[in-house]
Formats: sequence, C-alpha cells, structure tokens
Amino acid sequence: MQINTTFFKLNKIPILLTLASLLFYFSFAYNLTRSDYVKLITLFIALCYLAFKLIQIIGYNFKFLLVVSILSRLIFIVAIPNLSQDFYRFIWDGYLNLNNLNPYLFTPTQLVDQTINIPNKHLLYNKMGWLSNANYSNYPPVNQLCFIIANLCPGQSILSSVIGLRLLIILADLGIILIGSKLLLAFNLPKSNIFWYALNPFIIIELTGNLHFEGVMLFFFILGIYLIYKNKISLAGVCIGLSISIKLIPLIFLPVLLKWFLKHYNIKKTIQFYSIIALTVLITCLPYITTQFIDNYSQTIALWFNNFEFNASIYYIARHIGYKLTGYNQIAIIGKFLSITILLIILILSFVRKTETLKQVFTTCLLAFTTYLFLSTTVHPWYLSTLVLFSIFSNYKYPLVWSVTIILSYLAYINTNNTENLWIVFIEYLIVYLVFLYELLQPKLSRNQ
Repeated sequence: MQINTTFFKLNKIPILLTLASLLFYFSFAYNLTRSDYVKLITLFIALCYLAFKLIQIIGYNFKFLLVVSILSRLIFIVAIPNLSQDFYRFIWDGYLNLNNLNPYLFTPTQLVDQTINIPNKHLLYNKMGWLSNANYSNYPPVNQLCFIIANLCPGQSILSSVIGLRLLIILADLGIILIGSKLLLAFNLPKSNIFWYALNPFIIIELTGNLHFEGVMLFFFILGIYLIYKNKISLAGVCIGLSISIKLIPLIFLPVLLKWFLKHYNIKKTIQFYSIIALTVLITCLPYITTQFIDNYSQTIALWFNNFEFNASIYYIARHIGYKLTGYNQIAIIGKFLSITILLIILILSFVRKTETLKQVFTTCLLAFTTYLFLSTTVHPWYLSTLVLFSIFSNYKYPLVWSVTIILSYLAYINTNNTENLWIVFIEYLIVYLVFLYELLQPKLSRNQ
C-alpha cells in the first residue's frame, strides 16, 4: 500500500493526465457524431495537448507510456466507429470470402439481393454507402485475410466483427511500438520517439477507433526494415511483400530501397530481395487471380486518381485553373498528369537523395510519400499514418503538425451534402506547407537527414 501511495505521489500529474485522456477517449468513442464539429475538434485538440504533456513530462518512463498507449486503444474495444463507414465494407468482403466469392469480381450491388449467407446483409450494404457498394473491392489480398479473421470472432453481429478488426489493429500497433523502439535505439535516436506515434490521438482514433488498416501495413513494413538491419534479407522481402498485400502504399518506397541495396549488396542479392517481394505478393493474390480480377482491380484503383476528390491541395488549385479555362472539371486529365508527376519526383528523390543509412531511407520515404499526398486528388485522414510513423526516425515534425490539422477535413460532414469548405482546406494546408517549407529549408535538418 505504501508503495502504491509513493508511486501515486511521484507520478500524480502523469496519472491525472492519463485519466483525463482516457475519459476524453471514452467520450470520443461512445458519445460523438462526426457532424458535431465543435465537440469533435475540442476533444481532439484536448487529446493532442494531453498526449504532448505526457510525453514531455514522463517520456523517460517507457513502461508507463506503453500502458497508457494500450489503455487508450482498449477504450474503443466495443465502440462502433463514428467517423468512418469503411468497416462495413471490410465486414462485407470478409463474408464474401467465407462464402467462396471473389470480392474483386462482384460489387455489393450485384449481390445484395442474392441468396448469400451474409449476416446483416442489407444493413451492411446500406451503411457502407454508394461509393463502396457500387464498386469492386480495392482492398488487397492480405487485407482480405484480416477481414476473414475478424468475422470468425464469436457471434455474427456487426459488433463482433468490429471487435475482431480492432484486435488485429491493436496487435499491429503493439508490434510497431516494439520494433520501432528497437530501430530507434539502432539509429541512436531517443526510444521515447515511438510515443509520438503510439500516443498520437490521430493514430489512436483513425486506426483503432475508425478501423483503418494502415497500422497493420506499417507493422509488416517496419518489421521488414528491421530484418534488413539484421541482415535477414529473405524474411525482410516476405514482410515487405505482405505489407504491399495489405495496402499498396509500400510500392512507393521500393525505388528508395533499391538505391540502398545497390550500395550495400551486390546485384544478385538485390534481385533476390525484390524477387521475394514480388513472389510474396503473387502468392497472396493466387486465390483471386483471374483476367477479370486484374481488369476490375486496376479500374478500381484508377478511380481514386481520375474520379474521386477529397481534401486535396495542389490538385484543387489545378482543378480551379481547369474550370477557368474550360468551364468544367478536368479531373481525368489532371489526375493522370499528377500521377506521372508523382512517379517522376519519387524516382528523382530515390536516386538523388542520400540513402547511405536506413535512417536516411526512412527520411527519403517520408518525403516521397509527402509528395504523393501533396499531389493526390484524394487525401483521407488515415493516409497520414505512414508519415507520422516515418517522422519519428527523422528530424522533420511537419507530419505531427499535419496529424493535428487533419481534423479540419472532417468539417466536410457538418452539412447534409458532405461538401468541403475550401477555406477550411486552405487553412489546413497553409499551416502544413509553412511548417514543411520551413523545415525543408533548414540547412541543419538537411545535413542530418
């Protein structure tokens, strides 16, 4: 008892900050609608402040912050996501797989009136929204496996599947904390840096809360980097391949890794690494591969560049110019042009920037993915998860700033039409670009990256 009293006295402020944080997370999870923008932003900003103070005050106590990170995620365990509806499609795809139906060959609209064993079928269909139910699945094969596992949780309710999805994401985040902290020590960086990811309210809400699988993808990717550091190249290739088969994002980082491999290994070893990645992806795709699968999946991915737009920056400027010149939205042309521009800039970054160390690889990957987001037509909040994680291995802080300002993108849902206020988008990006350019132009930062 004396020990507990002493512990409380020594850690009174961190404990009180933790309790306040957990109460705010509870309110966020169970007593918030995304249209209640005042409460949404107030809670989010408060949580960001509390996380900052916790790391500032007790960043040296790894175990304490690890416990806070876990508790913050467990608060959401039986909460139905209130800021995203994507999980309804995850559950739907999981049940299609369990019915031996290929989610890349059938849209929900084609199947909703068919006799298929999908619990809560019509509710899932209606809740996922028209954008999802009218299109083929765009979630890669290992992500589909996660959906299957989640639906195997006891019970056939939406909540049981949500708990299954959430447990997978929490386990992935715990893996990131473990592997990430080891890499930080290897790079001679503070071990506590990992909590800028693990305690970041944006990460907790978007991944554990809203059930986005960027965290699972990042776990396999960072595990792959750690295995490269340990010189276990074959296993690293498998992990990178699995990360691609959860989300396609790591494809962007393959050119960056190529330069590092060519410097540290011979051509044969480099070819071996990339062959294992390709083989892993191919094996995960085998249960789904048909000619129609390739056509449908490529068309679905193309939609994100040529048809959809949300929370963009440079694209919105290009769109405005297109309207002025032609009188209508030129997204198809602009989207293709920006895609080519993204590819060229990433290739230039990959082969021009220094990537002598794995720490420099992370920084170049950070800048490559920043390029992708700055030039994309669609930037959903959870896309930033990758930037937040990579930033802890660098001196750049703009991803952390962006993880705060990104909450403004949810103000699009305060009206019934879910239309964006471009002045709000402008404010979000003005802050991000100013911090980004300030850091980019700092000679000290550039030398150390």
